[in-house]
Amino acid sequence: MGFVKVVKNKAYFKRFQVKFRRRREAKTDYYARTRLIIQDKNKYKTPKYRLVFRKTNRDLIAQIVAADYDHDTVVESAYSHELVKYGVKVGLTNYAAAYATGLLLARRVNAKFGLEYKGLEKADGSDNPNYFAETESLEKNAFKAVLDVGLQRTTTGARIWGALKGAFDGGLNIPHTDKRFPGSKGQEKKDGAKHEADPEVHRKYIYGLHVAEYMNKLKNGYTNGDGEEVEGDEAAYAKHFSRYVKAGVNAENIEATYAKAHAAIRASPARARTATQKGYFATRATPKAANATYPKKRWNRAPINVASKKDRIKQKLTKAGIASAPKLILKR
Repeated sequence: MGFVKVVKNKAYFKRFQVKFRRRREAKTDYYARTRLIIQDKNKYKTPKYRLVFRKTNRDLIAQIVAADYDHDTVVESAYSHELVKYGVKVGLTNYAAAYATGLLLARRVNAKFGLEYKGLEKADGSDNPNYFAETESLEKNAFKAVLDVGLQRTTTGARIWGALKGAFDGGLNIPHTDKRFPGSKGQEKKDGAKHEADPEVHRKYIYGLHVAEYMNKLKNGYTNGDGEEVEGDEAAYAKHFSRYVKAGVNAENIEATYAKAHAAIRASPARARTATQKGYFATRATPKAANATYPKKRWNRAPINVASKKDRIKQKLTKAGIASAPKLILKR
């Protein structure tokens, strides 16, 4: 048997350092995070803002986040379940919903900082990443953020690009290219370009027309790649799109639904709550008054002056039945 070097000995384990908890849980890529948040010293503690997009089974989340010393601060946020207020009642996790959520986030950020950038008012799928460089200078620069994809796969046509496009069209300056948008095809050209975008395909996804196309195929049938006619399946259509049918959304009006939602988001991006609504999901038993005021909470006692302290002592002595304070003999 040849020589075998023992690597994991006592010295190895004495110097072993475990990785951060979120790295062990495969939740945070600290190598990428460091490069997203690190800032030049001459920026005087100006944070780098990140556009963070995350998705769950029933919701899409878009946030503008800034890193502090020991935690992240959410500057503004938008959720796809808020789109119900703007007329989008179903399909809250598809590409069109991601675009509308990004648009809602952008309009809220611009309203919060008083910025006048409108972006692309009517989405047509086209992209101009140099839009803010070519725009005439206003009093304030556009709000700039970098995309934080986290651990998501950056595949062509992913929903994260819908949120990015919505935020960019809404007036946020987010550096990007169009090579991962829906319809982009990789190909080698003589001039060195390796991809070609297709704005028409991207527009179809922005307005939910890819869903309408599938609805038509399932309901009316289609011709497959071999030229054979495939009949529609009414039972499957009713099962897959039961919520769409209940909400009155079909292949003919789905584009108009999203177009109205985009216009409504631009008109009123603020969070509007009803009199009985406490948050996104909680409700109160009695409606909240229009001019209701609530006392400010204190978790520590307010400071008092010397006269108030003496008065408190006098009240305590009186309550205890002591006529006057006993004289204290101070010994040195």
